[in-house]
Amino acid sequence: MGKFTFNLPDIGEGIAEAEIVTWHVKVGDRIEEDGKIADVMTDKATVEMESPVTGTVIAVGGEEGDMIAIGSPLVVIAVEGDAAEDAAPAAAVAERIEVETPDAGDVERAAAAAPAPASPLTEAAPARAEPVEAQATSPAHHAKVLASPAVRARAAELGIDLAQIKPAEGGRLRHADLDAFLAYNGAWRAAGAKRADETVKVIGMRRRIAENMAASKRNIPHFSYVEECDVTALEDLRGQLNAAHGERPKLTMLPLLIAAICRTLPDFPMLNARYDDEAGVVTRHGAVHLGMATQTDAGLMVPVIRDAQDRNLWQLASEIRRLADSARSGSATSEELSGSTITITSLGPLGGVATTPVINRPEVAIIGPNRIVERPMFVPDGMGGERIAKRKLMNISISCDHRVVDGWDAASFIQAVKRLIETPVLLLAD
Repeated sequence: MGKFTFNLPDIGEGIAEAEIVTWHVKVGDRIEEDGKIADVMTDKATVEMESPVTGTVIAVGGEEGDMIAIGSPLVVIAVEGDAAEDAAPAAAVAERIEVETPDAGDVERAAAAAPAPASPLTEAAPARAEPVEAQATSPAHHAKVLASPAVRARAAELGIDLAQIKPAEGGRLRHADLDAFLAYNGAWRAAGAKRADETVKVIGMRRRIAENMAASKRNIPHFSYVEECDVTALEDLRGQLNAAHGERPKLTMLPLLIAAICRTLPDFPMLNARYDDEAGVVTRHGAVHLGMATQTDAGLMVPVIRDAQDRNLWQLASEIRRLADSARSGSATSEELSGSTITITSLGPLGGVATTPVINRPEVAIIGPNRIVERPMFVPDGMGGERIAKRKLMNISISCDHRVVDGWDAASFIQAVKRLIETPVLLLAD
């Protein structure tokens, strides 16, 4: 019997540390060769660590949410025979790394923050034999269930074995699947029942989002501008295009808005830009690499529509659907989640009257369409007068970095977008 120390390998160029997001084993568990040890998150991706040996876990290198330096012990495994050695060879371990769920893009960390020291290994308690029956039914021995850390945490709190639940779609368990399971098994709390307080550790994607948003608000002097647009004609055009879409994807409002934004940006290059405030350089981009804020079980991600200005409405619709599905399933690549030059964020029917979105740093602007509402308006009657008619109205918000973008520029840009979407035939003109 000997000890095998698995050190956290080099998992990316320039990566000095990683965060422990999810443990798949605990002290006392038996793990097979190639079995999953833990998921760790870097600034670029979530990486799954696998065991090079078979044995029993006798120590772990930290708790979920802890930062661990590259080369520090992640786990110590008791092994038998010749498999024992002092530490896992870094090159051999690196070959086993599989990128599963890239994060939401460039992650900003405070410049003064020192690397977190590796947590001391948590040693095993004195060995105690576990009944064979208990080992056979332990959740650690179930096949891997695809689910986000948030879903796993909720299931654990409720005492639900995820292996008992069949996902509704895509093979990945979501909160809706948990809800359906609870409803079917009569586990809903009575309406109005008091719920116990809970403490949720901010780790993984949620921590990255918190850091990014705090850095954006701390470093960028935001200002927002909101304009009301009449989208009645745009909605009529969308309906006509969808009635004859054939094999092409159905259009939502989003590709039409993106087309209008791309048509307008060449006249406002200061908005399609990234600001390196440390170097004091603003890069105005010719191509529109449009970030699309997308809500997922793991948190907000921003997949990027590359060269959005070169895509027609149906190509935009297809790419929107593909990227949103990739982000929500956790299969989006790091390239798909980085490099945006301007971002659009939409809550669809939940959009509210107006929003003041936070800029996706180091970009300098973010656009937020809001909910469409029907209201009476005065419109021309065709005879030089006016009449009252029911119209579909939508507010468009924009937040800008006031160090780079003036209020006049932001207002002029949104007014230009408004002219396009209120005369939507221009979107189809060459």
